[in-house]
Amino acid sequence: MPQQRLSMRKIRDVLKLRHGASLSLEEIARALKLSKGVVAKYLRLAQESGLNWPLPPELDDADLERRLYPRQIRHGATYAEPDCARIHQELKRKGVTLQLLWQEYRQSAGDRSYQYTAFCKHYRSFAGQLKRSMRQVHQAGEKLFADYAGPMVPIIDAVTGEVSSASIFVGVLGASSYTFACATAGQTQADWLFGIEQCLRFIGGVPALIVPDNPKALVTKADRYEPELSKGSEEFALHYGTVILPARPGKPQDKAKVEVGVQVVERWILARLRHRQFFSLVELNAAIAELLPELNERNFKKLPGNRRSAFETLDAPYLKPLNPRRYELAQWHKATVNIDYHVEFDGSYYSVPHALVGQKVDVRATRHTVEVIARSKRVTSHTRSHQVGHYATQTAHMPAAHRRHAEWTPGRFVQWGQSVGPQAEILVARLLQKHKHPEQSYRACLGLMRLARSVGKARMEAACCRAVHLGAYSYRSVASILSSGLDGQPLATQRIDLKLPEHGNVRGPAYYH
Repeated sequence: MPQQRLSMRKIRDVLKLRHGASLSLEEIARALKLSKGVVAKYLRLAQESGLNWPLPPELDDADLERRLYPRQIRHGATYAEPDCARIHQELKRKGVTLQLLWQEYRQSAGDRSYQYTAFCKHYRSFAGQLKRSMRQVHQAGEKLFADYAGPMVPIIDAVTGEVSSASIFVGVLGASSYTFACATAGQTQADWLFGIEQCLRFIGGVPALIVPDNPKALVTKADRYEPELSKGSEEFALHYGTVILPARPGKPQDKAKVEVGVQVVERWILARLRHRQFFSLVELNAAIAELLPELNERNFKKLPGNRRSAFETLDAPYLKPLNPRRYELAQWHKATVNIDYHVEFDGSYYSVPHALVGQKVDVRATRHTVEVIARSKRVTSHTRSHQVGHYATQTAHMPAAHRRHAEWTPGRFVQWGQSVGPQAEILVARLLQKHKHPEQSYRACLGLMRLARSVGKARMEAACCRAVHLGAYSYRSVASILSSGLDGQPLATQRIDLKLPEHGNVRGPAYYH
């Protein structure tokens, strides 16, 4: 090689000036623009190899190199070339370094192996020829890159003929480039998390990091150093035991893997589906799923194997187990606890401990439950109501006075009346029927109970009997009967006939017609 011939000429010049001209090391270094250390090194190598000046005329540069470096072999076919493609893949495994791979290479190649520096130079030359996205060395099982493809797929409503557009989610594993794609209705938070969840189930495990762009659906504040995720994104990552780390704003190289993956999906899946019509997301996703195996089983151009084999070898062994329970997306809402110790969400009202009245809380609602979080602690949970104006109240949340009042029900008052006697039961039932809402009669019933505690059940039953006989269904009537002692008087069994006798001076009804 030119650089090696130049080095051999330098050595010849060093030997000539030292032995032929008797110059000092400093003078030789200044004349040849070398350091004194390099000059001394050349002279030492020549001495150790038994070379004298002048050199034999038949000694060419290759022979000179062989004499000076007896442990190294001249470049060319006699060297065992390292498998740079395999080295590139092996470096993705955790703990694997170039030093380790060089040692393994030397064990297999023996005397025909390159020195470590030449070995690294060969590999870096190979890596420099790969695509930009391939230059990054991703650790096995470490990162899943996620993004949406640019082209959208039309979905035709079979009933109305209306056309909507489906977005194509793409996920790519860093080490193996194993690729997933699916269609979603849009690119909302629910769509993003659905796409990532489907991808996790496709690969059958969870990587250490999930790297999306900075979509507003997932990131509330895009920042180079401390991005802020939405509540739903944080919960999703916690549910699956991973971390969502958005790429740096304006740094597409952070997710170069998925940029290439999007192009592959567009060329090998969407391009093939461009002439087909789809009438639902389910139908479109079924078509995409049919083409994914072929995409992942296409052989790499410059690396051994394909995406599937690389996934099974590299990423799959290092993925964390997948949570079998699917993530349920929650809506988050800030609320202030009303004076009636309820918070409002979606038109319904849910109770919280009365001590939180006036405080700000977070409401987390899923399809089936509503949770209230105060100071990062869940304080209550309710079954979600989809009826506007509905109140969901737990007795434990009420103040003591409200709780005692709430403990009473129409059935309980009727049971109390039965315990006193049949007439008291009738009176209580009539009281409860007297008003449009039974709670309007609760105070009257409580008043009857207080009277019974002071006079006893016998007198109360007698007083209720007289009140029922008279049709006086009220607390005041019973209280008046008891205070006047009428409960001890016998009831009149026959009604007195007050009909006036016939008399000529008595005007009859006909007089007034």
